[in-house]
Amino acid sequence: MWNLSGNLCLRTAQKVLQGANEFSTTSTANHIMHMTRLRVVDNSALGKQAMLEGRPPKCIHVYNKTRVGTIGDKVMIAINGQKKKAVIVGVKQKQRSLVPKFDSNNIVLIDDNGTPLGTRIYAPIPSVLRKILKERCVPKKIDYTKLLSIATKFV
Repeated sequence: MWNLSGNLCLRTAQKVLQGANEFSTTSTANHIMHMTRLRVVDNSALGKQAMLEGRPPKCIHVYNKTRVGTIGDKVMIAINGQKKKAVIVGVKQKQRSLVPKFDSNNIVLIDDNGTPLGTRIYAPIPSVLRKILKERCVPKKIDYTKLLSIATKFV
């Protein structure tokens, strides 16, 4: 009698384990790394076209040591069959205190010398970005002050 109930419990446990293989228990990746989809928040023609077609740009490379992007990092993206550089202005991942968390991963397209391709940024930009980008400004190299000047809203 004990054997039969033991076998019954074993079969039930096997069915439960088989059902557990149908879904994943890992958390979603909120980091900006290789092949992450991004949202262009400026009014550049290339960015508008990609977002209207429903083919958002994807991250190819993050220019930092850890290869995981946060606010203020420069990334290379693939957009409409082209490679462009961009600056991250908002991320979904958990942030330190006084840095806002966004609903999407936002970027602004830039040239090689740091000037933005668009003339206006529509999404709100964290005010911490002003401090981060001014620290990264190197004379005669990349100047991010133009990017800050075209922003319309700060959070």
